[in-house]
Amino acid sequence: MKKVAVIGATGFVGTQVVKELANRGYFVEAIVRDISKVSENANVTAKSVNVNNTDELAEALQGNDAVINTFNAGWTNPNLYNDFLNGSRNIEKAVEKSGVKRFITVGGAGSLFIDGNQIVDGSDFPADIKPGALAARDYLNEIKQNETLDWTFFSPAIEMHPGTAGIRKGVYRTALENPVFDENGRSVLSVEDVAVALVDELEQNKFLKKRFTAGY
Repeated sequence: MKKVAVIGATGFVGTQVVKELANRGYFVEAIVRDISKVSENANVTAKSVNVNNTDELAEALQGNDAVINTFNAGWTNPNLYNDFLNGSRNIEKAVEKSGVKRFITVGGAGSLFIDGNQIVDGSDFPADIKPGALAARDYLNEIKQNETLDWTFFSPAIEMHPGTAGIRKGVYRTALENPVFDENGRSVLSVEDVAVALVDELEQNKFLKKRFTAGY
């Protein structure tokens, strides 16, 4: 059985990734700040680690076959840009140090392109989440330089939030740089199907050293 570490395992996305992995028979190491929030079972164990302590995190990640990173510095965090970027950099360093090669990380939809422009640069982009979206865009540009890891960067659909959650269809379409729009012109994916797409990528390795996105 494969062993996969999930960073940010009690967050909105991380919770579903842990569930999807466990349901597919993986052994999951949930890397979190507060282990009391993790529902441990035969397939899931929890470790409390500060992601910004690269040595501690690297040690915790050793022995895993892959790492899925769903770290989020908190949308209401006033220092969101720096905390997201620094946290992401430290996680990447720790994965390298741990010896684990396969690394799948979750960013935002803001770095996707519509008509040649990245969504985050649009005048109507929501101001409250802009710092996080800018940080995720900047981190995507950084991870593209990484030649050590077998990395994949995932950008969710534009409408991937609690309002679109609650359903697992198990089917979706993928793209690289542009959002996947449905017949109504919407880019939608439930968080449950984000987890499906991430674990599918873990199994299929279709987007090694690439960014991809998914939608219905």
